Amino acid sequence: QVQLVESGGGLVQAGGSLRLSCAASGNLASIDFWAWHRQAPGKEREFVASVRDDYKDYADSMKGRLAISRDVAKNTVDLVMNNLKPEDTADYYCYVRSVYYGRGFWGQGTQVTVSS
Repeated sequence: QVQLVESGGGLVQAGGSLRLSCAASGNLASIDFWAWHRQAPGKEREFVASVRDDYKDYADSMKGRLAISRDVAKNTVDLVMNNLKPEDTADYYCYVRSVYYGRGFWGQGTQVTVSS
């Protein structure tokens, strides 16, 4: 199995920045896709950013304010979020896809609150 632990969430003022980190452990050999999603109160979970090999993708709503990066040696994937807005308040979840297990895995999430 794969275990994911997110960190780095917290309370930040509008315009501020945060760096979220996701540490993966377990059988990581066949993971081919890493991503971040978020879920705001009362809303569905939505895509934020992903990385696969050298290709990175970002949600249109946040494009220009995000940077996703992966550290292969540390088995981590980070998400830097800049110029945060109150509407970015949500629980942020790490997600990976495992070819070996034929499924994805989710972390428990880290809460981000942006005050106006």
